Amino acid sequence: MPLNESKGNMYSWVTHTWNTIKGKCPHGCTYCYMSRWGKQKPVRFDESELKTDLNGFYPFGFNSRNFIFVGSSCDMFADDIPYEWIKKTIDHCQKHYKNSYLFQSKNPARIINFIPYMPSKVSICTTIESNRFYPEIMMNSPLPAERAGWLKKLKEHFDVFVTIEPILDFDLDEIIALIKHCEPKQVNIGADSGNNHLPEPSKEKLFKLIEALKEFTVIDQKRNLSRLLK
Repeated sequence: MPLNESKGNMYSWVTHTWNTIKGKCPHGCTYCYMSRWGKQKPVRFDESELKTDLNGFYPFGFNSRNFIFVGSSCDMFADDIPYEWIKKTIDHCQKHYKNSYLFQSKNPARIINFIPYMPSKVSICTTIESNRFYPEIMMNSPLPAERAGWLKKLKEHFDVFVTIEPILDFDLDEIIALIKHCEPKQVNIGADSGNNHLPEPSKEKLFKLIEALKEFTVIDQKRNLSRLLK
């Protein structure tokens, strides 16, 4: 089974996506891009994905050129996901250790349990849409401050990234402090690509955030952010 090539508004360094855990994400965020394909089936483990060849091209014995986003369609570290599903997924990655992997979760606390099983080249990312918690939007997700706290702990073992997408209205000083606490290698900022009627920051506030973050990390502005910066 071949890998899926990364397309669209994905991270620039990601070459492929791979999903063993499919269906409705337990976090249930209202803006989830998967909703554009209609109602999702119950979450499940797709055993056939373990036949996927994750190998990349290894020139002269060097590392693979593949940078694979694992779990791009459903948060595989959500509390309701069975442990064995996650372990099978990571074990398959371990067999193809020359690749680089991205694991992204709004529940980075659970990733701590899998550190001993991770391949050597792993990056961890969490989403911090705002320092504020919007229960009617973020639904079953952990609080942004909790995500930041656990990502900081994971930095002892991996490169860590923060994604602010879709960016929601925030308190400037508070969100800067939250992200700085994580010490991310890079911060990715994007806007809502759907028509979800989300509370969004003003252009002026967004510019201030970007300039402040540039003082301590690298910023990647996604194409869809231009709508808010006009």
